[in-house]
Amino acid sequence: MGNNNKMVFVMVDGIADTSIPQYERKTTLQVANTPTMDAMSSSGINGVMDPVEPGFACGSDTAHLSILGYDPRKYYRGRGAFESMGAGLDMQPGDIAFKSNFATIDKSSGIVILRRADRNFEHLGPTLCDYLTGIKLPSFPNYRVDVKYATEHRCGVRVRGPNLTDSITGTDPLKDNLPLLKATPLDINSHDSILTSKIVNELSDEIQKALENHPINIERREKGLPVANVVLLRGCGVCVEAPTFKQKYGMNAFMIAPTCIIAGLGMSVKIDVIESEGGTGDYHTNLQSKADTLLKNILDVDNDKYQFGFLHIKAVDDAGHDKNAPLKIEFLEKIDKMLHFIISQLAIAQNENKGNFTICLTGDHSTPVLTGDHSYEPVPFTICKVIEADKIINKKNDDNNINNNNNSNSSNCFSDNVKVFNEIESTSGVLGRFPGGQAMNIICQYMNN
Repeated sequence: MGNNNKMVFVMVDGIADTSIPQYERKTTLQVANTPTMDAMSSSGINGVMDPVEPGFACGSDTAHLSILGYDPRKYYRGRGAFESMGAGLDMQPGDIAFKSNFATIDKSSGIVILRRADRNFEHLGPTLCDYLTGIKLPSFPNYRVDVKYATEHRCGVRVRGPNLTDSITGTDPLKDNLPLLKATPLDINSHDSILTSKIVNELSDEIQKALENHPINIERREKGLPVANVVLLRGCGVCVEAPTFKQKYGMNAFMIAPTCIIAGLGMSVKIDVIESEGGTGDYHTNLQSKADTLLKNILDVDNDKYQFGFLHIKAVDDAGHDKNAPLKIEFLEKIDKMLHFIISQLAIAQNENKGNFTICLTGDHSTPVLTGDHSYEPVPFTICKVIEADKIINKKNDDNNINNNNNSNSSNCFSDNVKVFNEIESTSGVLGRFPGGQAMNIICQYMNN
């Protein structure tokens, strides 16, 4: 790889949508005003991507593994390890971990009324996690439990001890108003699988006992707010053993991903996870801080440490889950402005011979506001040379200007006829429809063209 070629990969979680009646059967991307995304499509190549495979409604973890070039069928061992590592819990061989929700259960019936006790839980979650860390399991005193707050209603739960396995089911019913599940062994002939399911069920029971009359929940009851009296344990996972990102692609990479599950996935393949101040994984995120952090690291000419920067943005997905079309549109437009800033700054840097920059934009799955859940539709994908996108943004893409910049490599710039970035227009791009496992090959070839 050329030392001067650098890549910025922007991943908008839940970016794609389906047509919405109140918007004249348009998607949220079609409705949103996104001139920067359109400039990227106009100056680059486009297509639509099935993050894992056609017809599969994937989660963010399997999608990101696939898109980064790691076949989830081979490398996926449950999202719990990713969530826990991203939250700050180290994982050792033999540990199991869960991606977990603080939720509300009706004690009398065992029905999980709300899988998310409250999205705005950042001030309460850390206190409850500290309270649960070290919780004792009466029947299994040799096992250690640690809990770390992640974001919103989420936390990571790690269990450490002998003979544990991820070959079990979880306790999360996955929908509101269904009974809390019992963990069961996936291999009924395995001693470890049977043992682990018993440990997890006792852990679930002990957590409920501990949370029921915690002062936070007493206060929430008095205020008429949903209590956080159960932790749903799902995605039991262990450490991923995979080639590092550097080994696969010959690039040093960093990731800005306040969502713990994505950060943990990055850590698993030795991508450096860098924090941005105020860059959260929710509606309160500071997009400018994320952009500034991205630019600071990809433009660090003195150290020249990174050739690949990955920026993950979560809020669009939350708006889809919350069935809030106006909010999803609002965030898409905010992201478009952030992209404008990133591209303009990278173009300036390229004109100063600080690198040749390529930028890619896509999503990890669809989250339609009509259903409030992940779906199987492909997502739009675009990749372009920053210098060319900047010309279109600034209305300088006329024939007289194309060859004025020696750094632009315009004669080698390949583009198609797509002018608008959305789920419909992108289908006519030269990339066609492709699986996520091909994304990094496309990125590597295009950035070095």
